[in-house]
Amino acid sequence: MYRFTPGSVRRALDAGQSAADLHAFLAAHSRTPVPQPLSYLVDDVARRHGHLRVGAASSYVRCDDDTVLGEILADKRSASLRLRRLAPTVLAAQADPAALLAGLRSMGFAPAAEGDEGDVLITRAPARRTPPRTPPAPVPEGPPLPDATLLGAAVRAIRAGDLAATVPRREPAEPAEPAAARQGPGRAGLPRTSAAETLATVQAAALTNSAVWIGYVNADGAASQRVIAPVRVEGGFVTAYDHTADEVRTYALHRITGVAELADE
Repeated sequence: MYRFTPGSVRRALDAGQSAADLHAFLAAHSRTPVPQPLSYLVDDVARRHGHLRVGAASSYVRCDDDTVLGEILADKRSASLRLRRLAPTVLAAQADPAALLAGLRSMGFAPAAEGDEGDVLITRAPARRTPPRTPPAPVPEGPPLPDATLLGAAVRAIRAGDLAATVPRREPAEPAEPAAARQGPGRAGLPRTSAAETLATVQAAALTNSAVWIGYVNADGAASQRVIAPVRVEGGFVTAYDHTADEVRTYALHRITGVAELADE
């Protein structure tokens, strides 16, 4: 005995049977004519079966102008998107939304992404934040411990200062000015010579590779005494090894207050 219900008939239709197949099956297996209500049941379920369709799609395209969708389908470049028309104004695609947007843009269209409720999605560039600053290295308290380099520099500076302060100077045989005038106001202890004498003395020292004692006033007006060994004199400047600073420096001749030769020991 078989029991037929709308559900059992629908399952047969879902399995690929048609209404004619079911009528033939019933006629072949029934010893009596098929009851009319059963035939009506098969026809009624078959008429309503498949009115709703369910399928899979990764994304869709919709447009009020169906001719635009027709152009997209006709374009060979849309083949990779696997588009098919679901309705006059809707195309379904197997590509994901990002790939579908990129594909349509490469074809010359200007699509916009929409959300679940049909509103246009606005994409914003990710905010760029300034990376966190590396904290500064902690400064140790107190002066640094002296190493070999620092100690060597200190020794050279002390020796150069002693040389500049204690080396005997050779006084000029006939000073052109009194001692007070040679020192000048506010320049006590600095040698004073004329520009010509200064130039001649440093040129001679450069030729003989000898050291001289000079007074020098820098651009800030600070005066100092130095023992230098001139190397080159040209263009209003003298390049010399400064025994006081223990390095080669360049001095402007017009800032040298005076020069004195060192006495022979």
